[in-house]
Amino acid sequence: MKKQLILLSLVLGAYAARAQETISPAGPQNKPIYLTNATIHVGNGQVIENGSIAFSNGKITAVGANVPAAGGDATVLDMKGQHVYPGIIAPESNLGLVEFESVRATIDAREVGEINPSVRSLIAYNADSKVINTLRSNGILLAQVTPEGGIISGVSSVVQLDAWNWEDAAYKTDNALHFFMPRVSPVGGGRGPASPERLKAALEQIETVKTFFREAKAYQQEGKHTATNLKFESMRKLFTREQKLFIHCDLVKEMLIATDFAKEFQLDVVIVGGTDSWLIADILKQYNIPVVLSQPHALPVMQDDDVDQPYKTAAQLQKAGVLFCLSNEGFWQQRNLGFEAGTASTYGLTKEEALSAVTLNAAKILGIDKITGSLETGKDANIAVSTGDILDMKSSVITHAFIQGREINLDNKQKQLYEKYEKKYGL
Repeated sequence: MKKQLILLSLVLGAYAARAQETISPAGPQNKPIYLTNATIHVGNGQVIENGSIAFSNGKITAVGANVPAAGGDATVLDMKGQHVYPGIIAPESNLGLVEFESVRATIDAREVGEINPSVRSLIAYNADSKVINTLRSNGILLAQVTPEGGIISGVSSVVQLDAWNWEDAAYKTDNALHFFMPRVSPVGGGRGPASPERLKAALEQIETVKTFFREAKAYQQEGKHTATNLKFESMRKLFTREQKLFIHCDLVKEMLIATDFAKEFQLDVVIVGGTDSWLIADILKQYNIPVVLSQPHALPVMQDDDVDQPYKTAAQLQKAGVLFCLSNEGFWQQRNLGFEAGTASTYGLTKEEALSAVTLNAAKILGIDKITGSLETGKDANIAVSTGDILDMKSSVITHAFIQGREINLDNKQKQLYEKYEKKYGL
């Protein structure tokens, strides 16, 4: 009986495996590829009508209206007027760290403790997550995998979304340390003043972090250590500015504290969240502090703000000259990132500025703009092709996508379920 049960479980397991989509990472690009007769959105504001783009060995070799003819061994794809874009970049995501939010065993985004600068999110990244394929179908090809929990939660990395494992996925390793600042202003969604006890506790936590940073900086300045401190050692790249400090905060008082961190410790600071960043855009511009705007599709924090303020903030930062990009907290929600940029384009941004907010601007903030973020010669061929406007939910249908020149599979479990029941009901 026991042997029969084992055999039955194996059979059911094999059946379940066949029921899931099987998508293997694409192999290396082995010959040049030309995309022709397309509207090319470069990502830096430039649009090329009826243009072509060529890439070989994973790198863009030519882009423009007069690209030289393809050689004999090249693959030529006629886009027939479709739109070609840089792959969208999703900053500030726990993609690959969480699979089911209600199942604790699938959550690997948090570590025990309050100050964990040595935690690396990359090594916990699950390249086999079923969610990844749903993002790629909407043109999202890169993501910043970010740890959570505590005050100093650890270090994020940028990954490309077509990989066998986390080693293959690594695109820029350990690019930023994350500081989740305690609320020092209104709590409960901004609906009332912080209690004195809560405010005192928040300020004490912030002072604890400042003390930790001072001690870590002093440690770096020592010529020789009597003992190795792993937490201080992990801060080395932060003080040499090889790594950025992403400070998660939303309100004015909190962002002013973030600027104090930038000034006191001479760090490369980025504000994540930035709900009220439009109120101090001039200060952010003065100190050259970029903003990762989170959750553009949301209600305002303060009751007396315009109800559409979150939609307008991007345009206000653009006008003030503040470098910003858009983000959508979580993991599965990232699939809508391009559409949220589309919303920003109806509230003050041009279409190309909105595209830059999820491509080139994001690449600049993440420190990868030298190799991606726009369709320029010498950069990685991270490319998405759409029948319509990639920022418009109604018209965007991704037909081709390439990561470092490799054409990736755009199938996913949700597509398969759609096709399954479309067939069942004869739709």
